[in-house]
Amino acid sequence: MGSKNYTQRALFIIVLFFFLIFLILPIAFLLGRSIVSNGQISFHYYNDILNNKTIITSLLNSVKISFLASTVTTVLAFFASYTLHMTHIASWIKNYNKTMILLPMLVPTITYGFILMYLFGNEGILARIFGEAPFTIYGEYGLFIGYVIYTLPAAFFIISNAFNYVDHRLYYISKLMKDNSIRRFYHTVLRPLLIPVTNAFVLSFILSFTDFGIPASIGANYNVIATSLYQMILGSIPKFTEGSVIAVLMLIPAIIGFILLSVIEKWNVNQQGEFHNLIKKRPIHDYITNSVNLILSTIILLIFMVMFIVPFTEHYPYQLNFTLRHVINLFQDDILINKYIQSLFVATATSIFGTIISFCGAFITVRTQLYGKQLLKMISIITNSIPGMILGLSYLLFFQNSSIKGTFLIVILSIVVHYYTTPFLMAKSALDKLNPTLDTTSMLMRDTWVETIFKIIIPNMKTTIIEMINYYFINAMVTISGVIFLVSTSTQIVSTQINQLQHFNRFSDIFILSILIFITNVIARLLTSWWLKSQERNEENK
Repeated sequence: MGSKNYTQRALFIIVLFFFLIFLILPIAFLLGRSIVSNGQISFHYYNDILNNKTIITSLLNSVKISFLASTVTTVLAFFASYTLHMTHIASWIKNYNKTMILLPMLVPTITYGFILMYLFGNEGILARIFGEAPFTIYGEYGLFIGYVIYTLPAAFFIISNAFNYVDHRLYYISKLMKDNSIRRFYHTVLRPLLIPVTNAFVLSFILSFTDFGIPASIGANYNVIATSLYQMILGSIPKFTEGSVIAVLMLIPAIIGFILLSVIEKWNVNQQGEFHNLIKKRPIHDYITNSVNLILSTIILLIFMVMFIVPFTEHYPYQLNFTLRHVINLFQDDILINKYIQSLFVATATSIFGTIISFCGAFITVRTQLYGKQLLKMISIITNSIPGMILGLSYLLFFQNSSIKGTFLIVILSIVVHYYTTPFLMAKSALDKLNPTLDTTSMLMRDTWVETIFKIIIPNMKTTIIEMINYYFINAMVTISGVIFLVSTSTQIVSTQINQLQHFNRFSDIFILSILIFITNVIARLLTSWWLKSQERNEENK
C-alpha cells in the first residue's frame, strides 16, 4: 500500500509540475508582463491600450460578431441535436446530417475564409451564376458565416452528447398532464439541457472571439481583437507589453464565461440515460425537422465542395477546364510536402503525449484518494477557458530565452495543454463508469496498481482512449491560433503555412493542402473505427 501511494504521489507531482511549467507560470508571466513598465508595476500600458480607439473598436467588433455568431451556432446545434435524438427518420439521413455538421472540424479555420471568398466573392461561384455576389463577403458578413461554420461542430458535440442522457419518460408525463407543446418542450427538453446549451454558447463565443484563422483570410478592413494582437506581436516592430495587455483583455470573456457556467451549475438537472430513445414517431413533426436539418447539412457540404473544385480547374474563374496540374506541382514542391510531413509528426506526437497526460490526470482525479487532486481537476477544467492565441503568446514570452523556443517540442506542448480539457473529461467519464470492484479484484490477485491500469483499466476503456487520440490528432492538424506565435521557419506546419501562402495568392495550393489535411483526418478516423470494430468482433468470437 505504501509503494502504491508513493508511486501515485509521484505521478500526481509529475502531472501537477507539468501544468505549473506549461500553464500556470506562462499565464502568470503574461499577466505580469502587462503591468510592468521600466521594471516597476504600472498600468501605463493599460491606459494606452484602453485609450486606443483602434484597439477598442476591434474589441467591440469581436464582442458583437462573436455574440451574434455564437447565438446562431447554439440555436443550430440545438436544433440539429434535437432532430438527431428526438425524431424518427431513416438512419442514413441522420448519419448524413451528423457527418456534415462535424465536417468543418476536419479543415483549418483559415481555409474557411478562402472557401467563402471563392463562393460569395465578386468573382465567386454564386456571382457567376446570378450575375453578381449576393452580398460583400469580406469583413463582417464573412466573419459571421465563418464563425458559425467553425463553432457549429463543437457546440453540436456538447449538446448532442447531453441529449443522450435526457429522460424521455418526462415527455410522456407532460403529455398525460396535457401540457401545451411549448410548456412540454421547455420542461422536458430545454430545461434539462440548460447547462450544456449554455456551455455550448460560451465555448462558441470564446472560439469565435479568439480565432485568428478566419479574420486572417477574410476579415479585410473589419478589425477584430485577434488580428490586432497578431499585428502587435508580429508586426514590423514587436510590442510585447502592449500585446500582453491585449491578451489580458481577451481573457476577460473566458473568465466571465467560466463564472457564468459556475453560477448556473446549481440549476443542473440529473437524468438517467437508460430511458432514452422512447419517443414515438410523430410523422409530420419528424419529417419537417429532419428536412430542415437536411437542408442545413447540404448547405455545409456545398460550401466545402468549393475546396474540391477550384484546385482542379486550370485558372478559376477564367479557365474552368479540369486539370491535375496544380496537384502535381504541389507534390513536386519539397517545401510544402515537408510542411505536411511535419504536421503529421506534430499531430502524432501530440495525440500520443496528450492522451497519456490526459489519462494520468483523469486517473489521479477519479481513482486515487490523494490530497490535492481537486486542484488538478480545477486546473484541468480551467484549461478549456484559456484561448489558444493567449496560450501561444504566453509561451512566446515565458520561453523566449529557453532552448525549446522555435522547436517542435514547444509547439506540441502548447497543443497538448490547449486541447487538454476535452480528452481529460472523456477519460474521467469513462473511469467514473468503470466498475471500481475490478480494481479490488486485481488487488486480490496481487497486481500492482500499475499492472491494474494495463490489465484492467486500459482494456476496458480502449474506445475512449482511441477517441482521445483522434481528438488530439485532428485538432493538431487544423490548429493555427494556438501555434501562430510559436512556429519558426524550420517548424512550420500546414495550417501556419497556409497563412503564408495567402500573401502570394497561391489559393490552389491552399486548397490542396487543406484537402490533404481533410483526407488525413478522415483516414485517421476510419482506421481507428475499423480497429475498434475488429477488436469487438474478436471479443465476440472468443
